[in-house]
Amino acid sequence: MHKISACVKLYPIMPELRKDPIIGRWVIVSTERSKKPDHFNGSDTGPAEGECPFCEGQESHTPAEIYALRKAGQPNKPGWQARVVPSIAPFLRIEGELDRRGHGLYDIMNGIGAHEVVIETPLHIDNMADLSEQQIANVFNVYINRTLDLEKDPRFKYVLAFKNHGWSAGGGRAKHSRSQLIATPTTPQRVKEELTGSRQYYEYHERCIFCDIVRQEIEQKERVVLDIDGFLAVVPFAPRFPFEVWILPKKHCSDFVNCEPAKLMDLAKILKLVLLKLKKGLDNPPYNYIIHTAPFRREKLGYWKTINQDYHWHIEVMPRITRVAGFEWGSGFYICPTPPEDAAKFLREVEV
Repeated sequence: MHKISACVKLYPIMPELRKDPIIGRWVIVSTERSKKPDHFNGSDTGPAEGECPFCEGQESHTPAEIYALRKAGQPNKPGWQARVVPSIAPFLRIEGELDRRGHGLYDIMNGIGAHEVVIETPLHIDNMADLSEQQIANVFNVYINRTLDLEKDPRFKYVLAFKNHGWSAGGGRAKHSRSQLIATPTTPQRVKEELTGSRQYYEYHERCIFCDIVRQEIEQKERVVLDIDGFLAVVPFAPRFPFEVWILPKKHCSDFVNCEPAKLMDLAKILKLVLLKLKKGLDNPPYNYIIHTAPFRREKLGYWKTINQDYHWHIEVMPRITRVAGFEWGSGFYICPTPPEDAAKFLREVEV
């Protein structure tokens, strides 16, 4: 009889970052979120909601808070407006060193990072569309505060702020509006692609490509959803998903953390209107949003100096009303069944 040695390592003890040697993409192998094959659920319907750990008064049901906006009260007690806690199932761990190393031709490093949950309201509200503009502005202030704090850690190169709303968009069981921040030791591949494209455009034209997009979309108007208070909401010319919307500041700025405090209320207003239009027009679809911003400025060989001029932060909102299938995964093409001009016209006409 053959026995499996007790020392056989079936998966890493802590999360690892492993680099695809062909295309250079990093993959997180995270045992904190490991599942056996029979634990994967392909259903579109999430489990029933239980008692919500994110509501005010339930602070003892979450890890101790990292940060909070509060009018009164003590840490980990009621009285807060927005609250940040560590994820209970983090993709990456904050403890330890990167320990970059080779494994034959493969590159590996420890899965070091930070994974935080931003609880956006003390009330049991599911969709950010139903928060007040002030509450949404509070969330943006939290993103900025936490990003600036995480930037002090030299192990990190990027902080991604994102939201998963709805079960099929990656949202959890609790129907309580929240988003996440993940600090990573590498710049994400999708952001790198934007950075590279922006730099190449700038080297040729000496202009920011996003600024040129803003100018052209305002002039043509056919893909504009909203144009208010220094921000533009557009359906991109080449959307990946039907009714995808990008929100861009009309004034050039490479870093979200440098958004003027007075402008955060304006940003909250336009994001709320976009989310309300999606909620009403598309029957409250699941969606994701992400904030793409410039990475931390870590001096290194090959670091370019024009990033403040060539990159432009923005928010991408993606309703999850279609599925990415075999052709998309195999080819890299996205199939969008709704022309962006039609999607923008539809959203413009949704009254909220």
